[in-house]
Amino acid sequence: MFGSLSSFDGSLFDEFRRMEREMDQLFGAGPWPSGIRSVARGSYPPINVGSTPEQVDVYLFTAGINPDSLNITIQQNLLTIDGERRLITEEGANYYRKERFDGAFHRVVTLPDDVNPDKVDASYSEGVLHITIQRREAAKPRQIKVN
Repeated sequence: MFGSLSSFDGSLFDEFRRMEREMDQLFGAGPWPSGIRSVARGSYPPINVGSTPEQVDVYLFTAGINPDSLNITIQQNLLTIDGERRLITEEGANYYRKERFDGAFHRVVTLPDDVNPDKVDASYSEGVLHITIQRREAAKPRQIKVN
């Protein structure tokens, strides 16, 4: 029953793979995700931002990135993180699906007006980059004593 499949022309499957790559290029460039588990372009690395009255915390999930290669700057309440993730791929291999991001990235986070750009700390542990930006003293809540 399936004996005829072994002699099936492989060039037909090659043509389907070519069409799939072209469709990925065509539709992958838009603002929408290109797969059911994909995320929109420009959303790597994933970021969590939170704040307290004392500071703003930014977490970037950057597994597989050398932390020394990251460029982190703060200017006019914009926190900018640039970097590149290089994945080792086997030369000549045909990949049917690549879901891990590789290449350069550029993320910008708008910070509140009351952050102090002179009090920034960055640490990297287990694939997570944690950036802490302190708030200005004048912006922190202070207790007022009634006489």
